[in-house]
Amino acid sequence: MRPLTSLASTVLTIGLLGALVPPATAQDLPAIEPQVETPPLFDDEAGGNANGDDPAIWVHPTSPAGSLIATTTKEGGLYVYDLDGRQLQHLPAPAAPGQDDEPGRLNNVDVVYGHTSKAGRSDVFVASDRGSDKLRIYRINSARAGQNPQPLTDITDPAAPFIFNASQTEVNDAETVYGLATWKRSSGTYVLVSRRHTTRLALLKLTDAPGGKIGYTTLRTIDLPSSFTLPNGQSWSPCDEPGVGPQIEGMVVEAQTGTLYAAQEDVGIWRVSGDLTGTPKLVDRVREYGVPATYDPTTEECAPGADPGYGGHNLTADAEGLTIYYGKDGKGYLIASSQGSDTFAVYDRRGENAYLGSFQVGESGGIDGVQGSDGTMVINVPLGRRFPKGLFVTHDGTNTPEATDPAGEVRENTNFKYVKWDDIARRLGLDIDVTGWNPRG
Repeated sequence: MRPLTSLASTVLTIGLLGALVPPATAQDLPAIEPQVETPPLFDDEAGGNANGDDPAIWVHPTSPAGSLIATTTKEGGLYVYDLDGRQLQHLPAPAAPGQDDEPGRLNNVDVVYGHTSKAGRSDVFVASDRGSDKLRIYRINSARAGQNPQPLTDITDPAAPFIFNASQTEVNDAETVYGLATWKRSSGTYVLVSRRHTTRLALLKLTDAPGGKIGYTTLRTIDLPSSFTLPNGQSWSPCDEPGVGPQIEGMVVEAQTGTLYAAQEDVGIWRVSGDLTGTPKLVDRVREYGVPATYDPTTEECAPGADPGYGGHNLTADAEGLTIYYGKDGKGYLIASSQGSDTFAVYDRRGENAYLGSFQVGESGGIDGVQGSDGTMVINVPLGRRFPKGLFVTHDGTNTPEATDPAGEVRENTNFKYVKWDDIARRLGLDIDVTGWNPRG
């Protein structure tokens, strides 16, 4: 393991870019119609404590219509759907190791094509288990995956170590693995993860384990900044309860350049080398960037002061899920969930990631619109008759219609929406390129 590189003490000076403009609201933006939604997930005992978070799209190697969508649901585990939104499989999160310990909570998920191990080559889903401070790895059975009622098999090494903690007692304090993105290189399969309630990122590598299982080892960690020097010379840090730092969750690695994009929820989007070397650059800021706030222990909330006008215009905290649409010759788009405004911001994949526009996912044909999205994923390749020019999948944090429990209380209800990429592209004037990128490339 290489020495820890710390950037926590770094104080960045972020200049004011351009003139201030009024922030766009969701009502001002194109509303793209969803085509499919998955069944509702309920975060209560009757619903298995399933709270949707992050999706990953797996493209079938020979039958695109048989592709799969895997989604994390925290304590509810991993749910697998087909392209019609039908549930194919449910893999529960790990049980608590002891009576007073935290149970598993699957937070983010990503896909790896052609992972090579002693057991052979296979496609796998990799998920962060924030309840256990570990990764979970699932092998995908390509044979008739879209019709197979059990297309995934858990192949996680049972001896896999904690990622950020040294003991179960520390794990129970909940500063555990959080965000996740995978990165395939000629030298192996790598996983970038973040640590909850901190600014720490870690680079892991998947490793072989006995019995055809897969484990991992940590190669390097860094800490992104937690304080910033504003143009007026004052120092600013996002407000939270004492001891809690500005955490990172949404993450994606640019497969061709090895660039990591990481969304620091109350700050903005960072760009840094996927091997966690070099100096991170803040690509865009949330609107709340630089706003002073004071934590009130009575209300357990942060009371904001006057906005000095140093924030961005395209993201409203939290900055959340990140995904990349790939085109040929380096073209394509970085897409970010602006959770606080129920919208999605689109940036150029190339150069300095210029902002290109935003959209929302509205309602259509009895499917409700998207609010409070945590995770997203987009793919450019044709996926059968429903999505012949690519697919965008997003978490919906407030699914409707409302459902109530036997006592008449409203149940916390989430799910996932599927959107045609060509519908997004046409409304925003973006490219449709079904041949410029092969995710198995």
